[in-house]
Amino acid sequence: MSDRLYDPHPAQGAGNSSTRAEAVDEELKRAMRTMEDNIKLTSERGTRLDDIQTKTDNLAGQAGQFRMGANRVRKQMWWKDMKMRMCIIIGIIVLLIVIIVPSVIYGKNH
Repeated sequence: MSDRLYDPHPAQGAGNSSTRAEAVDEELKRAMRTMEDNIKLTSERGTRLDDIQTKTDNLAGQAGQFRMGANRVRKQMWWKDMKMRMCIIIGIIVLLIVIIVPSVIYGKNH
């Protein structure tokens, strides 16, 4: 039995073994670069996710403040609308009194 490891693609000639070793070495270097790039991209992705989480938290806070402000404005507008309606109703009542009372008094005198 031989001390060499099993090679599914045996070398064709003596010079071919060094070329094969260089090819394996090059493939290993490419794999390492790919893994380094993947690690770098994963790290950058984590940083981007942290940024997105921070922005999301800020937007949630701003949405709460907007909701409170919108409710305050809605209540103010409701009161303003009620005041306007009351003024119109009082104006109509006064107008009716001004028209009806003199006609009733005039009708009793004649």
